Amino acid sequence: MKSTRVLQKLALTVVMTVIAVLLLFPLVITFTNSFMTEREIGINYKQIGQINEVTAGNRNSFVNLKLVPDVISLEQYGKILVSNSIFLVMFWRSVFLVVPIIAGQTLVAALAAYAFSKLQFRGREVLFLVYLLTMLMPFQVTLVPNYIMADRLGLLNSSNAIILPGIFAAFGVFMLRQFMLPIPYSYIEAAKLDGAGHLRIFSTIIFPMIKPGLAALIILLFVDYWNMVEQPLIFLDDPFKQPLSVYLSNINQGERGVAFAASMLYMTPMVLLFLYAETYFIEGIQLSGIKG
Repeated sequence: MKSTRVLQKLALTVVMTVIAVLLLFPLVITFTNSFMTEREIGINYKQIGQINEVTAGNRNSFVNLKLVPDVISLEQYGKILVSNSIFLVMFWRSVFLVVPIIAGQTLVAALAAYAFSKLQFRGREVLFLVYLLTMLMPFQVTLVPNYIMADRLGLLNSSNAIILPGIFAAFGVFMLRQFMLPIPYSYIEAAKLDGAGHLRIFSTIIFPMIKPGLAALIILLFVDYWNMVEQPLIFLDDPFKQPLSVYLSNINQGERGVAFAASMLYMTPMVLLFLYAETYFIEGIQLSGIKG
Protein backbone atom coordinates (compact mmCIF):
# COMPACT_ATOMS: atom_id res chain seq x y z
CA MET A 1 0.00 0.00 0.00
CA LYS A 2 2.80 2.36 0.91
CA SER A 3 4.71 1.55 -2.28
CA THR A 4 1.58 2.30 -4.31
CA ARG A 5 1.28 5.77 -2.79
CA VAL A 6 4.95 6.41 -3.46
CA LEU A 7 4.51 5.42 -7.12
CA GLN A 8 1.44 7.63 -7.40
CA LYS A 9 3.31 10.62 -5.97
CA LEU A 10 6.25 9.94 -8.27
CA ALA A 11 4.00 9.70 -11.33
CA LEU A 12 2.22 12.90 -10.34
CA THR A 13 5.56 14.65 -9.85
CA VAL A 14 6.76 13.56 -13.29
CA VAL A 15 3.53 14.69 -14.96
CA MET A 16 3.58 18.08 -13.21
CA THR A 17 7.26 18.52 -14.10
CA VAL A 18 6.56 17.86 -17.77
CA ILE A 19 3.65 20.30 -17.74
CA ALA A 20 5.79 22.95 -16.01
CA VAL A 21 8.59 22.53 -18.59
CA LEU A 22 6.12 22.85 -21.46
CA LEU A 23 4.60 25.99 -19.96
CA LEU A 24 7.98 27.59 -19.23
CA PHE A 25 9.58 26.68 -22.55
CA PRO A 26 8.22 29.70 -24.52
CA LEU A 27 9.42 32.03 -21.76
CA VAL A 28 12.90 30.45 -21.78
CA ILE A 29 13.07 30.64 -25.58
CA THR A 30 12.08 34.32 -25.51
CA PHE A 31 14.69 35.10 -22.85
CA THR A 32 17.62 33.32 -24.51
CA ASN A 33 16.74 34.48 -28.02
CA SER A 34 16.61 38.09 -26.85
CA PHE A 35 20.41 37.90 -26.36
CA MET A 36 21.13 36.46 -29.81
CA THR A 37 22.48 38.53 -32.67
CA GLU A 38 20.12 39.40 -35.49
CA ARG A 39 22.18 37.24 -37.86
CA GLU A 40 21.88 34.16 -35.63
CA ILE A 41 18.14 34.68 -35.17
CA GLY A 42 17.76 35.08 -38.92
CA ILE A 43 19.49 31.74 -39.49
CA ASN A 44 17.38 29.94 -36.86
CA TYR A 45 14.04 31.37 -37.94
CA LYS A 46 14.57 32.04 -41.64
CA GLN A 47 11.95 29.46 -42.60
CA ILE A 48 9.09 31.06 -40.68
CA GLY A 49 6.28 31.82 -43.08
CA GLN A 50 7.65 29.58 -45.84
CA ILE A 51 4.72 27.18 -45.61
CA ASN A 52 5.09 25.95 -49.16
CA GLU A 53 8.49 24.44 -48.43
CA VAL A 54 7.23 22.74 -45.28
CA THR A 55 4.21 21.21 -47.00
CA ALA A 56 6.41 20.09 -49.89
CA GLY A 57 8.37 17.89 -47.50
CA ASN A 58 11.56 19.93 -47.30
CA ARG A 59 13.06 18.92 -43.97
CA ASN A 60 15.44 21.88 -43.95
CA SER A 61 12.50 24.27 -43.73
CA PHE A 62 11.82 23.64 -40.03
CA VAL A 63 12.73 26.23 -37.41
CA ASN A 64 15.91 25.66 -35.39
CA LEU A 65 15.08 26.34 -31.72
CA LYS A 66 18.24 27.15 -29.77
CA LEU A 67 18.41 27.73 -26.03
CA VAL A 68 22.01 28.93 -25.86
CA PRO A 69 23.15 31.76 -28.16
CA ASP A 70 26.48 31.45 -29.96
CA VAL A 71 27.31 35.06 -29.13
CA ILE A 72 25.61 37.06 -26.39
CA SER A 73 24.50 40.43 -27.75
CA LEU A 74 22.76 43.40 -26.13
CA GLU A 75 22.35 45.25 -29.41
CA GLN A 76 18.60 44.69 -29.63
CA TYR A 77 18.07 45.99 -26.10
CA GLY A 78 20.05 49.07 -27.04
CA LYS A 79 17.85 49.62 -30.09
CA ILE A 80 14.71 49.50 -27.93
CA LEU A 81 15.87 51.48 -24.92
CA VAL A 82 18.31 53.96 -26.50
CA SER A 83 18.03 54.25 -30.27
CA ASN A 84 14.23 54.15 -30.44
CA SER A 85 12.47 55.86 -27.55
CA ILE A 86 8.97 54.96 -28.76
CA PHE A 87 9.09 51.71 -26.77
CA LEU A 88 9.65 53.54 -23.48
CA VAL A 89 6.92 56.04 -24.37
CA MET A 90 4.41 53.25 -24.96
CA PHE A 91 5.65 51.43 -21.85
CA TRP A 92 4.88 54.41 -19.61
CA ARG A 93 1.65 54.90 -21.50
CA SER A 94 0.61 51.42 -20.35
CA VAL A 95 1.67 52.25 -16.79
CA PHE A 96 -0.44 55.44 -16.77
CA LEU A 97 -3.44 53.43 -17.97
CA VAL A 98 -3.08 50.38 -15.73
CA VAL A 99 -2.13 51.97 -12.39
CA PRO A 100 -5.26 54.18 -12.09
CA ILE A 101 -7.46 51.23 -13.04
CA ILE A 102 -5.90 48.98 -10.39
CA ALA A 103 -5.96 51.65 -7.68
CA GLY A 104 -9.52 52.73 -8.49
CA GLN A 105 -10.99 49.26 -8.85
CA THR A 106 -9.29 48.01 -5.68
CA LEU A 107 -10.75 50.88 -3.64
CA VAL A 108 -14.23 50.67 -5.16
CA ALA A 109 -14.29 46.87 -4.98
CA ALA A 110 -13.20 46.80 -1.34
CA LEU A 111 -15.89 49.26 -0.24
CA ALA A 112 -18.60 47.62 -2.34
CA ALA A 113 -17.63 44.15 -1.16
CA TYR A 114 -17.89 45.35 2.45
CA ALA A 115 -21.39 46.65 1.77
CA PHE A 116 -22.51 43.46 0.01
CA SER A 117 -21.05 41.16 2.67
CA LYS A 118 -21.51 42.98 6.00
CA LEU A 119 -24.25 45.58 5.64
CA GLN A 120 -27.91 44.63 5.90
CA PHE A 121 -30.20 46.46 3.48
CA ARG A 122 -33.26 45.59 1.44
CA GLY A 123 -32.58 44.03 -1.94
CA ARG A 124 -28.91 43.36 -1.21
CA GLU A 125 -28.80 39.89 -2.76
CA VAL A 126 -30.82 40.92 -5.81
CA LEU A 127 -28.64 43.96 -6.37
CA PHE A 128 -25.49 41.87 -6.07
CA LEU A 129 -26.89 39.33 -8.54
CA VAL A 130 -27.63 42.08 -11.06
CA TYR A 131 -24.16 43.52 -10.48
CA LEU A 132 -22.64 40.08 -10.94
CA LEU A 133 -24.38 39.57 -14.28
CA THR A 134 -22.20 42.29 -15.78
CA MET A 135 -19.15 40.20 -14.94
CA LEU A 136 -20.59 37.14 -16.66
CA MET A 137 -21.11 38.97 -19.95
CA PRO A 138 -18.18 38.80 -22.40
CA PHE A 139 -16.57 42.03 -23.48
CA GLN A 140 -17.93 41.56 -27.00
CA VAL A 141 -21.54 41.56 -25.72
CA THR A 142 -21.25 44.98 -24.08
CA LEU A 143 -18.98 46.44 -26.74
CA VAL A 144 -21.60 48.39 -28.67
CA PRO A 145 -23.39 49.85 -25.59
CA ASN A 146 -20.03 50.85 -24.07
CA TYR A 147 -18.94 52.49 -27.32
CA ILE A 148 -22.20 54.43 -27.61
CA MET A 149 -21.96 55.55 -23.98
CA ALA A 150 -18.34 56.64 -24.36
CA ASP A 151 -19.24 58.54 -27.54
CA ARG A 152 -22.11 60.41 -25.87
CA LEU A 153 -19.95 61.30 -22.89
CA GLY A 154 -17.17 62.54 -25.15
CA LEU A 155 -14.67 59.98 -23.88
CA LEU A 156 -13.63 58.41 -27.18
CA ASN A 157 -9.91 58.62 -27.94
CA SER A 158 -9.15 59.52 -24.32
CA SER A 159 -7.69 57.56 -21.42
CA ASN A 160 -10.94 57.86 -19.46
CA ALA A 161 -12.66 55.60 -22.00
CA ILE A 162 -10.40 52.81 -20.70
CA ILE A 163 -9.88 53.84 -17.07
CA LEU A 164 -13.46 54.55 -15.94
CA PRO A 165 -14.99 51.22 -17.08
CA GLY A 166 -12.02 49.43 -15.56
CA ILE A 167 -12.47 51.10 -12.17
CA PHE A 168 -16.10 50.01 -11.88
CA ALA A 169 -15.68 46.44 -13.17
CA ALA A 170 -17.49 43.77 -11.17
CA PHE A 171 -14.76 41.15 -10.78
CA GLY A 172 -13.02 42.83 -7.86
CA VAL A 173 -16.30 43.18 -5.95
CA PHE A 174 -17.11 39.51 -6.41
CA MET A 175 -13.65 38.33 -5.37
CA LEU A 176 -13.34 40.50 -2.25
CA ARG A 177 -16.91 39.73 -1.19
CA GLN A 178 -16.06 36.03 -1.22
CA PHE A 179 -13.03 36.90 0.87
CA MET A 180 -15.01 38.93 3.43
CA LEU A 181 -17.93 36.54 3.93
CA PRO A 182 -16.08 34.20 6.37
CA ILE A 183 -15.10 37.14 8.64
CA PRO A 184 -17.30 36.85 11.75
CA TYR A 185 -19.92 39.56 12.10
CA SER A 186 -19.21 39.61 15.84
CA TYR A 187 -16.08 41.66 15.11
CA ILE A 188 -18.23 44.40 13.60
CA GLU A 189 -20.75 44.26 16.47
CA ALA A 190 -17.96 44.61 19.02
CA ALA A 191 -16.57 47.61 17.16
CA LYS A 192 -20.01 49.22 17.03
CA LEU A 193 -20.33 48.85 20.79
CA ASP A 194 -17.12 50.84 21.09
CA GLY A 195 -18.67 53.58 18.97
CA ALA A 196 -16.85 52.86 15.70
CA GLY A 197 -18.52 53.77 12.43
CA HIS A 198 -18.42 51.78 9.22
CA LEU A 199 -15.42 53.67 7.84
CA ARG A 200 -13.40 52.98 10.97
CA ILE A 201 -14.55 49.35 11.08
CA PHE A 202 -13.48 48.86 7.49
CA SER A 203 -10.09 50.57 7.89
CA THR A 204 -9.08 49.03 11.24
CA ILE A 205 -10.73 45.60 11.22
CA ILE A 206 -11.71 44.48 7.72
CA PHE A 207 -8.86 45.97 5.70
CA PRO A 208 -5.99 44.29 7.64
CA MET A 209 -7.76 40.93 7.33
CA ILE A 210 -8.20 41.09 3.55
CA LYS A 211 -4.63 42.04 2.58
CA PRO A 212 -3.96 38.65 0.91
CA GLY A 213 -7.15 39.06 -1.10
CA LEU A 214 -6.15 42.58 -2.14
CA ALA A 215 -2.72 41.33 -3.21
CA ALA A 216 -4.27 38.57 -5.31
CA LEU A 217 -6.72 41.03 -6.85
CA ILE A 218 -3.96 43.49 -7.73
CA ILE A 219 -1.94 40.80 -9.49
CA LEU A 220 -4.94 39.52 -11.45
CA LEU A 221 -5.95 43.05 -12.46
CA PHE A 222 -2.41 43.94 -13.51
CA VAL A 223 -2.10 40.88 -15.74
CA ASP A 224 -5.54 41.48 -17.24
CA TYR A 225 -5.17 45.18 -18.03
CA TRP A 226 -1.47 45.06 -18.89
CA ASN A 227 -2.38 42.64 -21.68
CA MET A 228 -5.54 44.40 -22.87
CA VAL A 229 -5.88 44.78 -26.62
CA GLU A 230 -9.55 45.04 -27.60
CA GLN A 231 -10.43 48.11 -25.51
CA PRO A 232 -7.54 50.31 -26.74
CA LEU A 233 -8.07 49.30 -30.36
CA ILE A 234 -11.75 50.25 -30.20
CA PHE A 235 -11.80 53.29 -27.94
CA LEU A 236 -8.42 54.88 -28.79
CA ASP A 237 -7.94 55.97 -32.40
CA ASP A 238 -4.60 57.70 -31.86
CA PRO A 239 -1.80 55.06 -31.96
CA PHE A 240 0.31 57.12 -29.55
CA LYS A 241 -2.46 56.91 -26.94
CA GLN A 242 -2.61 53.13 -27.14
CA PRO A 243 -0.69 50.97 -24.63
CA LEU A 244 2.37 48.84 -25.22
CA SER A 245 0.27 45.68 -25.61
CA VAL A 246 -1.04 47.06 -28.91
CA TYR A 247 2.28 48.51 -30.05
CA LEU A 248 4.00 45.12 -29.75
CA SER A 249 2.38 43.99 -33.00
CA ASN A 250 4.27 46.75 -34.82
CA ILE A 251 7.56 45.71 -33.22
CA ASN A 252 7.09 42.09 -34.33
CA GLN A 253 6.88 43.26 -37.95
CA GLY A 254 10.49 44.50 -37.81
CA GLU A 255 13.69 42.81 -36.68
CA ARG A 256 13.14 39.51 -34.90
CA GLY A 257 15.86 40.14 -32.32
CA VAL A 258 14.20 43.41 -31.34
CA ALA A 259 10.87 41.59 -31.11
CA PHE A 260 12.32 39.04 -28.67
CA ALA A 261 13.89 41.77 -26.54
CA ALA A 262 10.68 43.82 -26.54
CA SER A 263 8.65 40.79 -25.52
CA MET A 264 11.04 40.09 -22.67
CA LEU A 265 10.86 43.66 -21.40
CA TYR A 266 7.09 43.56 -21.75
CA MET A 267 6.82 40.44 -19.58
CA THR A 268 9.28 41.61 -16.92
CA PRO A 269 6.84 43.71 -14.80
CA MET A 270 4.34 40.83 -14.60
CA VAL A 271 7.00 38.30 -13.65
CA LEU A 272 8.55 40.55 -11.00
CA LEU A 273 5.16 41.40 -9.51
CA PHE A 274 4.18 37.75 -9.27
CA LEU A 275 7.50 36.71 -7.73
CA TYR A 276 7.29 39.52 -5.19
CA ALA A 277 3.71 38.75 -4.12
CA GLU A 278 3.55 35.02 -4.85
CA THR A 279 2.76 34.04 -1.26
CA TYR A 280 -0.02 36.62 -0.91
CA PHE A 281 -1.41 35.66 -4.31
CA ILE A 282 -1.71 31.95 -3.49
CA GLU A 283 -3.12 32.65 -0.04
CA GLY A 284 -5.61 35.16 -1.40
CA ILE A 285 -6.90 32.78 -4.07
CA GLN A 286 -7.25 29.94 -1.57
CA LEU A 287 -9.08 32.00 1.03
CA SER A 288 -11.37 33.68 -1.47
CA GLY A 289 -12.74 30.31 -2.57
CA ILE A 290 -12.14 31.05 -6.29
CA LYS A 291 -10.81 28.14 -8.28
CA GLY A 292 -9.45 28.30 -11.81
